[in-house]
Amino acid sequence: MEYVYAALLLHYGKQPISEENVVKVLQAAGIQVDEVRVKALVAALKEVNIDEAIKTAVAMPVAAAPTATSGGAAAGGEQKAEAKAEEKKAEEKKEGPSEEEIAAGLSSLFG
Repeated sequence: MEYVYAALLLHYGKQPISEENVVKVLQAAGIQVDEVRVKALVAALKEVNIDEAIKTAVAMPVAAAPTATSGGAAAGGEQKAEAKAEEKKAEEKKEGPSEEEIAAGLSSLFG
């Protein structure tokens, strides 16, 4: 998570999110840097509009967690719905993530 925070800090400071800058921020915070993770982060953020991802994250509603008082039948229905959703996600993963999924995933990192 600290790698994402470093990228957000650079973005906030209007500095380029480069491998060198991310490493500097992490080292300044006293964090031992993993170069592979830095490269992956910078590559993942290369074509992402961070401002848009943040706006999307703020606009997305948070799903409510099921309560302990939920009935057994309702819980069973929820499990089936979750299983179908997971199957659909698995099929979509085979095709590769859409831009919306990428934005949603990144927005969860910044939210």
